[in-house]
Amino acid sequence: MQPKTVLVTGSSRGIGKAIATAFGKTGCRVVLNASRSKEQLLQTEQELNAMGIHTLAILADVSDYNACQTMFSKIQETFGDVDILINNAGISQISLFSDLQPAQWQRVLDVNLGSVLNCTHLAVPAMVHRKAGVILNISSMWGSVGASCEAVYAASKGGIHAFTRSMAKELGPSGIRVNAIACGVIDTEMNQCFDKEERAALADEIALMRFGKPEEVASLAVSLAGEGASFLTGQIITLDGGML
Repeated sequence: MQPKTVLVTGSSRGIGKAIATAFGKTGCRVVLNASRSKEQLLQTEQELNAMGIHTLAILADVSDYNACQTMFSKIQETFGDVDILINNAGISQISLFSDLQPAQWQRVLDVNLGSVLNCTHLAVPAMVHRKAGVILNISSMWGSVGASCEAVYAASKGGIHAFTRSMAKELGPSGIRVNAIACGVIDTEMNQCFDKEERAALADEIALMRFGKPEEVASLAVSLAGEGASFLTGQIITLDGGML
């Protein structure tokens, strides 16, 4: 892969950090982002810099369009245009829908879906001008099948799937590819809410009998952004260990 600039939202930890690291190892210039976890963001930046990866760490709430505009201006000043956009930022809210308040479900929608709209809107003009670019949305299998007690989370991810397919059709004539990875159960902090017994029961539902690793999502992300996937667009690729 030729050196490119890749923006990974929500990359201070977990899947985002693994993706940022994997792209950095290919020679890409990596823009790290977090909304609140400044210490973790700077720690990740230090770790990647120690590997010889050129990084730019930006604290910005990507659910806020104005904050995204400021972030893209900083990227432009430092690295130039974003070549590869990885929309990874996301939060979950495990609860019966009837127990949620409007502010709670709106926050999930703003972070999970709104951030994808915001960053895509700002990245696309330069990509269209260059007639090149890759947008990869990190989603969830629940966006395809729905999930009890995660209805709004699932709805936000389903929205990402529809947006992915739509943007692939809209941007394809400009040489821009848009795909999504629908993750299954990945071993990250988001799933630390489960106790030992619950984790074991959940693993039993997966054909490979284990949780996925952030590095496995990262490996697929790098492959999808590479030339080997140059004819692949508009796809929702499920990475769930055979759970569904």
